[in-house]
Amino acid sequence: MKGSALRMSLVVLIGLAAVACSVNPYAATNKVYKKQAKEYGRALWAIPEQDAAGLPYPQGDYWVGATNFNIRKPNYVVIHHTAQNSTEQTLKTFTTPATQVSAHYVIGRDGKVYQMLNDNLRAWHGGASKWGNTTDLNSTSIGIELDNNGAEPFAEAQINSLLGVLQTLKKRHGIPAANFIGHSDIAPTRKVDPNPTFPWKKLADNGFGLWYDADVLDSVMVAKTTVDSVAIADTTLLQPEMLVFEQVPVHKIPENFNPQDALRIIGYDTRDMNAAIKAFKLHFIQSEVNATLTEKDKLILYNLYLKYR
Repeated sequence: MKGSALRMSLVVLIGLAAVACSVNPYAATNKVYKKQAKEYGRALWAIPEQDAAGLPYPQGDYWVGATNFNIRKPNYVVIHHTAQNSTEQTLKTFTTPATQVSAHYVIGRDGKVYQMLNDNLRAWHGGASKWGNTTDLNSTSIGIELDNNGAEPFAEAQINSLLGVLQTLKKRHGIPAANFIGHSDIAPTRKVDPNPTFPWKKLADNGFGLWYDADVLDSVMVAKTTVDSVAIADTTLLQPEMLVFEQVPVHKIPENFNPQDALRIIGYDTRDMNAAIKAFKLHFIQSEVNATLTEKDKLILYNLYLKYR
């Protein structure tokens, strides 16, 4: 009998320990989230008789509530790296009021996904930003933070989870393929995330973002020569030493092509052209990320310009 009682006590203690271990360490900040959400809910329910400053709205003879409406929906997804050392550090950052930063999703190196905000709420992830004519990306986008210190490759499990989240968001909100972008794209003078190892092409291959055509950098060997400044069409009539062979790109860039206009049409803020070029190269070239556009870079830029315009 005593043995049975002892075993029962052990079972109870183990059960209590398991419950204690499963307690959500963010229970306190979750209460703050619920409280704020309720306050916004009450504001939505209220009849619009006064604005936030307490001033009355101009009204007709009575208030009329429209019957045809819904919640605003996000139209962009902005991808970041956390520049921190662990998922836990990032979760703490986004639950500390003094930091004034947040995101909708945090994805760990291990692939675990933490949704921190409802998609329809406005996270503070983009900061001062611009993409095309949109100057408040926080109000129109979903922010996704990837646990990465900024100098390391992204883990396979993390990218696989990201692809799953993006598929859900694209289907749920009807986000266009071109509108999956990076933090550095929308804030080129301030940000460099996600880092150059981020697999943008893999995302584009799955429908999240655009990429340049595979053959855009192809070239062919061409024989050229001139005799008395006149081009010779039939090179078989010439001696080998009279021929000059050179590699010529298959695709041509028009002489009037303007890289600044192309970057602007893609979406970049070109008021600081050097920053815009660096951001473009960080996303699409991912090597020699500087403010110089090589001929190869221009071929890629022109190809993308044709896709975005």
